[in-house]
Amino acid sequence: MRYELVIFDNDGVLVDSERLSNTILAGYLTELGHPTSYEDSLRDFMGAAVHRVHDLVHVRTGQRLPEDFDEVLHSRVFAAFERELTPVDGVVEVIEKLAADGVPYCLASSGSHERIRVGHRKTGLDRWFRHGEAEGGVGSVVFSAEDVGRGKPAPDLFLHAAERMGVDPGRCAVVEDSPLGVQAARAAGMDVYAFTAMTPAGKLPGATGYFARMAELPGLLGRSVA
Repeated sequence: MRYELVIFDNDGVLVDSERLSNTILAGYLTELGHPTSYEDSLRDFMGAAVHRVHDLVHVRTGQRLPEDFDEVLHSRVFAAFERELTPVDGVVEVIEKLAADGVPYCLASSGSHERIRVGHRKTGLDRWFRHGEAEGGVGSVVFSAEDVGRGKPAPDLFLHAAERMGVDPGRCAVVEDSPLGVQAARAAGMDVYAFTAMTPAGKLPGATGYFARMAELPGLLGRSVA
């Protein structure tokens, strides 16, 4: 294994949440008088922390979103998660192999800790991810953009994860599915493998490698799932 740490994004990589959350976000923004299509939401907000929604709406319209925007959005998204959320096909097998081989891994997501917990509880991934920081080594630690000052595409979150896990950034592999996430990983000096199930490779420039099915990932990382 040529990497000492594998860092997973969450939405769209571990849990199949991007379609749900972006449909809800687009609908809510439209309801508030900011017409947004599902495609617009994917383009502008996929892989980003919620503060990016506030920032872009303000830049484009000069208006501020309601003070309870985050609360309402999250309540709608969490309700959809409870009804419909599933893990990404094949990702459990990848995690099982990493864990069995003693390969350190963690999660670094633009989502809030609460959002991650809700999704993992629904999908059963809470078995593999510990919701609280550890001192490094083999682990399944969860890091959120809430833990740092700037979310993706800034490198802060990935650098924070590497530091907390005790691994040099150059020895980390990031698994991402959004342009913002790929940018953040490259800015952190990490290799990044782009999952193209939702976003074509042409919209994810700069990745170290590309894969369309989770079964392909271990081979890219230097391992194969039995």
